[in-house]
Amino acid sequence: MVTRRRFLAGCATVPFLSWLNLNTAFADTPPSMLVMAMQLDNMTSLDPQEGFEAVGTEIIGNLYQRLVMPNPANPQEVIGDLAVSWEVGNDSKTFTFHLNPKAKFADGSPVTADDAAFSLQRAVKLDKSPAFIINQFGFTKDNVEQHITAPDEKTLVISLDKPAAETFLLYCLSAPVGSIVQKKAALANQQNNDLGNQWLKQNSAGSGPFSLVSWKASESIILQKNDHFPTDNAFKRVLLKHIVDPSAQLLMLQKGDVDIARNLTTEQIRPLVNDSNYHLVRQSIASVMLLSCNTANEFLKKPQVWQAIKWALDYDSIQKNILPLTHKVHQSFLPGGFPAALDDTPFHLDVAKAKALLKDAGYPDGFEITMDHYSAQPHPDIAQAIQTQLGAIGIKVKLIAAENRQVLTKMRARQQQLALTVWGADYFDPNSNAEAFCVNTDNSDGARNRTLAWRCGWSDEKFNQLTEQALHEQDPAKRIALYETLQRNHRELSPFTLMMQDEKTLACRKNLSGVTMTVLSKVPYQQVKKA
Repeated sequence: MVTRRRFLAGCATVPFLSWLNLNTAFADTPPSMLVMAMQLDNMTSLDPQEGFEAVGTEIIGNLYQRLVMPNPANPQEVIGDLAVSWEVGNDSKTFTFHLNPKAKFADGSPVTADDAAFSLQRAVKLDKSPAFIINQFGFTKDNVEQHITAPDEKTLVISLDKPAAETFLLYCLSAPVGSIVQKKAALANQQNNDLGNQWLKQNSAGSGPFSLVSWKASESIILQKNDHFPTDNAFKRVLLKHIVDPSAQLLMLQKGDVDIARNLTTEQIRPLVNDSNYHLVRQSIASVMLLSCNTANEFLKKPQVWQAIKWALDYDSIQKNILPLTHKVHQSFLPGGFPAALDDTPFHLDVAKAKALLKDAGYPDGFEITMDHYSAQPHPDIAQAIQTQLGAIGIKVKLIAAENRQVLTKMRARQQQLALTVWGADYFDPNSNAEAFCVNTDNSDGARNRTLAWRCGWSDEKFNQLTEQALHEQDPAKRIALYETLQRNHRELSPFTLMMQDEKTLACRKNLSGVTMTVLSKVPYQQVKKA
């Protein structure tokens, strides 16, 4: 049997750190506090109209409410959050939402339709990374105040120029960018007409179950209970500790220093599986791991190179030897569980084919390139495997490890070459990932819609058009078929190598109950209880 140790040794000579199975007596975390160990290094902002990273949006989901939300038990269904009901006009262009009259912000002020209108308008006006989710309905800085209005304190009206499917609009409003911010607080703290953006990066003004006490980058996050949110939860505070090393997370869990460990790898999960002191919460989430090529790079602009990379990787070995309990091989941009997602895996290791493709691209001897990746495990192990496997076809890879947020910042500036990253869907509709991976209608540095395709400098009009066609197709079966075609074409013709889908495990001490995670990575802290 090929062990993880032997596999990595075959890829590169690296130090091996194993966890210690300590029999330390458990100490209790405070009964009124939930404590988690997790990697917090991918956060750049807690402003809900700006934050666009997995951990940040999880926190945002506990600080804010949205008009609507995916049903945790069935994410294809949208249910009310702040909205208690809504109606759609016969022309499918007018959407009227009625807000919960009892909803209050953390300071006790009522949540009004004016706050909701301000928040959605704010997303468009700030025009940060997630704004395209709202902008795609035709909103601009100049027209959004006319299209999103609050005729009274508890009624919000969204008027569109073109018809939109109710389900699609609701899916988009359920994304983190649709979070409702307290207008009064945001404007009271604005700087240079930024609508409170700088302040909300590290403060909160929401009606969710918690409010933000502090965020110290790459150190900790502290939340406190919103006494005006209806819940019987006893937690007064939630503490999230930034612990990069999964082995250290396991040790803290064993010692009783934390209630939940969030980033354990297969190595740390295995000894907990049959240990009655813990229970494991597992969820396949809408998060895919990928290797992307920046097509602005001379070596990475040819389709033959993209194909060569796809045939050079040994997906099964990486999964079996590094990620057996945390990921599954997945080679399409729609994650498993989404409508239209493809689960076949056509690519496999074929060195001869990969070398022939490189030769056809004009690089028979390969080339040298850099690859950015997250510094937290398991990404260094995966990066080393990729380095070795690409080296076998002549591509000499220099690895550049950095904190998650640093890799993201570099990609958003389009300064990367190869990059090993993770992408999570924002809402439960195929367009969420289809637009990110396929659409780039303006490849200029000043583009408004800076999708993942834009970050890699890749624009293909056929993909732009097919994505648009799929988005507006009214027949459900035809729409599914279009997204299936889009995925097949994408994996053959795009600079993205889709590799894995995340199967998340939350390792909890046995005295916890109510720990859940949705397919869209929402973890509602207020549902957790401690015995």
